[in-house]
Amino acid sequence: MARSRTEPQPTAPRLYLLVPVTGAAEEIARLADTLTRAGGAVDIAAVLLRTGAADGEASSERLRPLVEAAHAIGAACLVEGNTALAGALGADGAHLDGPDALRAALPALRPDGIAGVGGLRSRHDAMTAGETADYVMFGEPDASGRRPAFDATLERAQWWAHLFEPPCVAYAATLEEVAALVAAGVDFVAVDGLVLDDPVEGARALAAGLGGAMATGAGAG
Repeated sequence: MARSRTEPQPTAPRLYLLVPVTGAAEEIARLADTLTRAGGAVDIAAVLLRTGAADGEASSERLRPLVEAAHAIGAACLVEGNTALAGALGADGAHLDGPDALRAALPALRPDGIAGVGGLRSRHDAMTAGETADYVMFGEPDASGRRPAFDATLERAQWWAHLFEPPCVAYAATLEEVAALVAAGVDFVAVDGLVLDDPVEGARALAAGLGGAMATGAGAG
């Protein structure tokens, strides 16, 4: 899935959906329905389950409908920070916070699982993680909803997209930020509320915004 430097035209970035999950059965049913509806309106490449402290066999049984919903719309499903839960769920891989967590998780994920990484607080961290990760992510909110300033995320995404081969994911909270990341040449745009709050019209607006890469992709790597 690495970026091809020989393509004469930029390609539209794909969507990476962040899904916070507390584990309540009714919430999981609602989110599974949201994924199904959104997947009918926009191409979703990957779904990340942000499960917090959820773990164990009981959690895997509760969360399984989300993995099934993601797979049904053709999306890879990853679990944040928990390779054991990812394995129990039959997910496609895990997303780790920083190079150290990535390094510790690789034995459990290789050779077949996806190993993504975020929480990259410096360029050095990003380059270190990029040596072994399947993708790097910039700008995602933390567990409290805090995120870096978007200007910093955009700068980091532009730097990575122009210089490095592993795919780049960058987080956007608004359609204006989506447009800026498309122009920067990212491979994937990560969103949450833009889809989760309105899985049909929101997803359609995103589809239009992501498709603009062909017209505005002068900044693509």
